[in-house]
Amino acid sequence: MKKILLFSISLVVAVGAFAQGTINFNNNVTGSLKAPIFDVEPGNPTLKKTGNRSDGNPVGSQTYGGAALSGTGYVAELWGAAGANAPEGTLTKLASSTFRTGTGAGILFGNLSVMVPGATIDGADKKGTFQLRAWNVGLSGALATWNDVMNSATIPHGSSDVFSPPANLGGTGTPPATTPNLTGLTSFNLYVVPEPSAIALGVLGLGTLMFLRRRK
Repeated sequence: MKKILLFSISLVVAVGAFAQGTINFNNNVTGSLKAPIFDVEPGNPTLKKTGNRSDGNPVGSQTYGGAALSGTGYVAELWGAAGANAPEGTLTKLASSTFRTGTGAGILFGNLSVMVPGATIDGADKKGTFQLRAWNVGLSGALATWNDVMNSATIPHGSSDVFSPPANLGGTGTPPATTPNLTGLTSFNLYVVPEPSAIALGVLGLGTLMFLRRRK
């Protein structure tokens, strides 16, 4: 009797695991999605850009002066949460990848189906919210985390806008559901946060200018 009970519990756990919602961790899907990631803007490393180029999918009008990220010197992490339009602060790390080289630069390695914690394909949370984050791991060190680099003035880093794909999440459940792509993801570039001293000087200069104008 005890063995039967344990087997039943294991079966319930397995079914629950199979029903976990999934998303396709890929920024280049033929005919559906193309959103390569780029390095810092030459001559202006603090400039943050988002949006697809004219060769992206969907087609955009953004331009990037930095090269497409290439090789293991850069890392990209997919962050996400169950449910559509979840706040950025609730997202957790789901998976990571490095980048292809040559003509594949800017594109992530692999085509991985990633589980989204708390999301199911047969419950209330059938959709998800996601963000792609990337940085120069060659400068930060392999053990660095997003929290280590997100406010760095020396380590180039960047992130996409937060987005919620319109399709329900996929997974093996009842009934089985096809894992959707990261629809809504667009290209972005790496940048560095200006030093606080530079920001303070800029604010001081603006305040002085406004004061002088008022005196006139």
